[in-house]
Amino acid sequence: MSENLENSSKGKGGYLAVIILLLLGLGLMAYLWSAKNSELDECANDNKQLHADMNGMNEMLSGYLGNMSNDLKKDFTSMLETYDALLEKDASQADSINAQKAKIQELMDQVDRGKMTAHQLFLAKKEIETLRNIMKGYVYQIDSLNTLNLKLTNNLDSTNRVLTSTKDERDQYRNQSEVQAEQIAKGSKLNAYGFTSGGLKEKLNSSMTETDRARNTVQIISTFTLSKNPITKAGKKTVYMQVVDPSGKTMQQSSGNVISTDKGQVGYSDKKDIDYQNEAVDMSIYYSLRGQEAQKGNYKINIYCEGHLIGSDSFTLK
Repeated sequence: MSENLENSSKGKGGYLAVIILLLLGLGLMAYLWSAKNSELDECANDNKQLHADMNGMNEMLSGYLGNMSNDLKKDFTSMLETYDALLEKDASQADSINAQKAKIQELMDQVDRGKMTAHQLFLAKKEIETLRNIMKGYVYQIDSLNTLNLKLTNNLDSTNRVLTSTKDERDQYRNQSEVQAEQIAKGSKLNAYGFTSGGLKEKLNSSMTETDRARNTVQIISTFTLSKNPITKAGKKTVYMQVVDPSGKTMQQSSGNVISTDKGQVGYSDKKDIDYQNEAVDMSIYYSLRGQEAQKGNYKINIYCEGHLIGSDSFTLK
């Protein structure tokens, strides 16, 4: 029985300890709740005081809000003008620049409505500083691109000047070369001089002798000297004789006897090949009438070589 009493006493002691702990916990919670309420009250009071101070500041600065608004409007307007100028310089940044312009315009509209407090104007002024820094970045970037473009343009202009100068020099050298080539061509041209031209008749022994009678003429001869020329190319040369009769017609055995000259296509009567070695050469070219009847009148002889007329002569048959 004594054991039962002892166990009963122990059970009551445990319950009592639990109850005491709960009471202590409730007391601590009540204390903490009271402390938090006090802090909330203090925060609420501070907030009320801040609002009161802000309202007081707004009332105190109300006389200056107009000036602040006007200053902000000037800043906004100046920034918008700067962005427009940047767009004219470089349209590749149009999307981002227009986005910044939209932000500026939105703030400007808020200022225009005139319902902003001093605090709101202060925040707007801070915002405009941020937007101005962004704008400076665009200015630097676009100016750098324009400077680079200007440099490239200057380099291109310099290159064009060099090319123009080079072209002028090339044209000058070409002109000089053409003049020199023309001078060389003129200098290398042969000349025929010392002419003796006329008709030939056949004697009984088949030899030829000179005649001025048309009815007796069976051949036409032109004898001349080919000039000395040290700068012309030596070697084989073909000399052509053109006989023009009194009617102005070229005497020739074939209509295909034509040469190209610096004056165009010219018919020739006969030709002769020589080995020219830059020294004067005496030569004769004959044209046989081959049954043709010579006309009475004045005949003209033209001598051609290497596409040039190098000499002329004339004679008359009666």
